[in-house]
Amino acid sequence: MAIAVSEAVVGESEVISYNSPGFKGLIKEPYIFCLACFASIGGLLFGYDQGVISGVLVMSNFAKEFPSLANDATLQGWMLSILTLGAMIGALFNGPISDKFSRRWSILYAEILFLIGSILQCAAMTVAMMFIGRLLSGLAIGMTSMVIPLYLSEIAPPNIRGSLVTLQQLGITLGIMVAFWLQYGTQYIGGTGDYQSQAAWRLPLALQCLPCLILAIGTFFLPYSPRWLMQKGREEEALQTLCRLRRVSPDDHRVQLEILEIKVAQKFEEKTSPSTSKNQSSIRAALEQYWQFFRTSHLRKRIIIACALQIIQQFTGINAIIYYAPQIFKAVGLQGSTVSLLATGVVGVIDFLATIPAILYMDRWGRRKVLIIGGIGMSISQLIIATLYAVYKNSWSEHPAAGWAACAFVWVYIAHFAFSIGSVNWIIPSEIFPPAVRGKAVGLAIASNWLSNFIVALIYPRMLKAITFGTFYFFLAFCLILIVWVYFFLPETKGVSMEQMDQIFGGSSAQENIQLMAEIRDELGLSGSGKVIGEEKVEELDTSHVEKV
Repeated sequence: MAIAVSEAVVGESEVISYNSPGFKGLIKEPYIFCLACFASIGGLLFGYDQGVISGVLVMSNFAKEFPSLANDATLQGWMLSILTLGAMIGALFNGPISDKFSRRWSILYAEILFLIGSILQCAAMTVAMMFIGRLLSGLAIGMTSMVIPLYLSEIAPPNIRGSLVTLQQLGITLGIMVAFWLQYGTQYIGGTGDYQSQAAWRLPLALQCLPCLILAIGTFFLPYSPRWLMQKGREEEALQTLCRLRRVSPDDHRVQLEILEIKVAQKFEEKTSPSTSKNQSSIRAALEQYWQFFRTSHLRKRIIIACALQIIQQFTGINAIIYYAPQIFKAVGLQGSTVSLLATGVVGVIDFLATIPAILYMDRWGRRKVLIIGGIGMSISQLIIATLYAVYKNSWSEHPAAGWAACAFVWVYIAHFAFSIGSVNWIIPSEIFPPAVRGKAVGLAIASNWLSNFIVALIYPRMLKAITFGTFYFFLAFCLILIVWVYFFLPETKGVSMEQMDQIFGGSSAQENIQLMAEIRDELGLSGSGKVIGEEKVEELDTSHVEKV
C-alpha cells in the first residue's frame, strides 16, 4: 500500500483537525461519539460495582446474613480491598493481552469475568463466595479501566480526544449514581430492619449483569483500533477503519496525514526498540519492554508522570469517600440509614453532573488548567471538613448545622474531583506513550492507581478510628501536592496527536533519532513533488481498495 503525506508530519507537524474541540466537535462526530458512549459502559460497570457495595454494607439483611462482614472493620476492609487488588492485577496483565489480541477482544474477555463475578456476589451464601466473586469482578474492572481509555484515545481525533476519554469517567459517575439511588429504593423491599428481604441487597448486585451482557455482545460490532492494526502490520485495514471512524473519504488530506503519522511512528518504534530474538519467549519479550520504561529516559519520564498522577488521585481521598460515604455521613451526625443513603445519593448526582463540564471543555481549557482548578477546590474542601471534624467530633448531635456543613463540603470536594483529576487521570496515560509500549504502559499506570486504591480502602477505616480528623488533613496534603506537581512537572497535551508526543516528552530529539526519522520519511516518500492541498504537499495515496464513506 503506497501511503505518503506532508513533510510536516514529523517535526513541525501540521495540526490535524477534523472539527472544533469540545461540544461542537462531539456533535459533528456522532459516529465516534456513539462508539465512545457504548465503550464507556465499561466505566459504568466500574462505578456501579464501587458504589453498590457501600450501600449493601449498611443494609440490615446483609448484616444478618454476613454478621462478620458487617461488624468486623478489618474483614470489611479486606472485602472492599480484594476488588481493588484484583483490579490491579487485571490492569497489569491486560496490557500484554490487549497488545496481542486487540483492545476490542480484551474488553470481551473482561466482561466474561465480570459476569461470573457478579453472579457469585449476588448468589453468595458464604463469605468465601462473596470474596471470590469480588476478586473476579475486580480482575474484570481492572482490565476495562485500563483498556477502554486506551481504546478511546486510539480511535479519537486529537481535537476531541480528551472529551471522548472523559466519557469513561462519566460512565463511572453514572454507575455510582445509579447504584446509590437504586439501593435507596431497594432497601424497602420486604420492609425495614429485621423485616428487610434478601432481595434488598441481592437485586442491586444482580442488576449489574445486564449492562455487562450488553457490552459483551456489543464488542463484536466495535471497530479495531487503527493504531493497533498498524502495529500488527494490517495497514490496509487500518486505513479503512480510520476512514470509517472519521467519516471522510480516503482521499481527504487529513486522513492521509493521520494514517501516515501512525505509520511513521510505528516504523520509528520498530527501528529504535530493542530487537528480540525469534527464539525469545513472549514473556521475556514483554519483560524487555517493561524494562525499557526504566532505562530509556523519555519513557521513564512518561511512566513517572502517568503513575504519579494515579497515586496522587487516590490519595486525595476520593475512594475513601465513595466506599465509606454512609459511614462518613453518620460520623458527622446524620442519623438513620435513609438519611445516610440520601446523602450519598447526592454524592452520586454531583459526581455525575460535575463530570459533564470536563467533557465539554477539556480540549479547550487543557489538562493543566483543569487539574489546578480542581486541586484548589479539593484542598479548600478537605481543609474545611477536617477543621469541622476537629472542632465538633464529640458534639455533632448538638451542632447539626456543622454536620450539614461538613456534608456540603464533601459534595464540593466531589464536584471538583469529578471534572479535574477524576477525568484527567484516564486521559494522560492513554495518550502520551509510543505505540510499541502503549498497552503495557497504560496497564502499569492503571495498576498503580488500583494499588493505591487498595491501600486507601484498607487503611481508611483504621485511620478514621485512630487519628479521626487527621485523616482529612492527610488527604489535604495530597490535594496541595497535586497543584504544585502539575504546575512544575506536567506538560500540556491538549490538541497534540499521539504520534507527536515525542515533541513534548523527547524520544526523537537526539541527533541520531532525528536522522533516523528523516530516513523513515524518505523511505515512505515524504519528500519530492506531490499534489498541493492548501500549502501542504501531499503524495498520492493508493486508496483503490477503500470503500467511499
